[in-house]
Amino acid sequence: MTGPIRPVLAAVELGFDGDVQRARALRQMKLIAGGGLLLAAAIFIVCQVVGDDRSFWPFLAAASEAAMVGGLADWFAVTALFRHPLGLPIPHTAIIPRKKDQIGESLGEFVQQNFLTPEIIGPRVAAAEIPRRVGEWIAADQRPEQLAGEVAALIGGANAILADDEIRLAIERFADQQLRRLPAAPVVAKILDLAVDGNQHQLLLGEGLRSVMRFLSDNRELFRQRVSQESPEWVPDWIDERVFNKLFTGVQNFLADVAGDPDHALRRQFDQRLRDYAEGLRTDPMAAANVEKWKVELLDHPAVRNALSSLWLPLKQAVLEAAADPDSELRRVVASVIRQGASALRDDVELQAKCDRWVQVVMKHVLDHYSGEITGVITHTVSRWDSESTSRRLELQVGRDLQFIRINGTVVGSIVGLIIYSLSRLL
Repeated sequence: MTGPIRPVLAAVELGFDGDVQRARALRQMKLIAGGGLLLAAAIFIVCQVVGDDRSFWPFLAAASEAAMVGGLADWFAVTALFRHPLGLPIPHTAIIPRKKDQIGESLGEFVQQNFLTPEIIGPRVAAAEIPRRVGEWIAADQRPEQLAGEVAALIGGANAILADDEIRLAIERFADQQLRRLPAAPVVAKILDLAVDGNQHQLLLGEGLRSVMRFLSDNRELFRQRVSQESPEWVPDWIDERVFNKLFTGVQNFLADVAGDPDHALRRQFDQRLRDYAEGLRTDPMAAANVEKWKVELLDHPAVRNALSSLWLPLKQAVLEAAADPDSELRRVVASVIRQGASALRDDVELQAKCDRWVQVVMKHVLDHYSGEITGVITHTVSRWDSESTSRRLELQVGRDLQFIRINGTVVGSIVGLIIYSLSRLL
């Protein structure tokens, strides 16, 4: 189907409301341009039928004839861009359908070379003040709490796609590798230093001594029976009893003295021994090697490996429960972090400058490495269009303006024809 109605049908096939409106405007301009050509033809016919060689008739005939020539020539030129005029396969017509792929490539290269460059986009990105505006948007109203809720929803959604067995195995391997790679002696020495400096070792010693006293008291009769069994038969029981009571009371009193006296000599000796041992872990290779050996044996123990492999499930469950609870500490912490970060972006000029520089670096990296991929969308999209569809789309975009070429050709042709005829008569 040809004629003014063709662009409208093409737009309907494409399915865009905006294209339908452009098609209507294109049809109107085609009618106007075609009407001007028909008017010139009608005037020329009238001049040939009723006119003569006198008065204004020859001038009018020359102007209308030139108008027809100009209008037809421009109609051919405009039509040849999109299709074969009158359906005839005239050479060098239907330029856009034939050159569709080259047009897509050229358009992509044009956009890449003249738009997607750091020199052009960089100043626009800097002027946009992206970090400050992002900070203002995030910090406004209750948006941090809303974003914290979105993070919680994301965590809950991620649970559906997580493979627990693989993650558990990965955590076990990661923890085991890190622990084996970490030197044990410096860590143990540092822990001992902190314990001694904070007097935590004395507290632990006191609790240990009191636990031993309770253990002895709870098992006094058992120890008494053991003493009787080990005592010679000729020793009377009352002697065994007195000896046992004396020893038992002495041990309990000694333990009580050490547990209750912060300045007891045994406590000072214990303090010094720990300090010496911590220093030895730093300076004595043999002591460090022994600790490292103990660490490896501990990590190889089945109970430890089971403990490492079981870290994931309780951690995941705790995170999921906290994420699902709107009043959980996790939600509050996430919202607080978001609010603080957004406020810093909004108010801290130095931070904004750093983020702006980071955005510029990222923008330059993307343009340097992926601008071809971006413009490739244009080339790929155009290459997927069939020739007729490409011609329709481009005609809908620029066809209305091209009709002014036909109108101007008709008007200018008539004026030029009139001038040429007048000069020929004058000469």
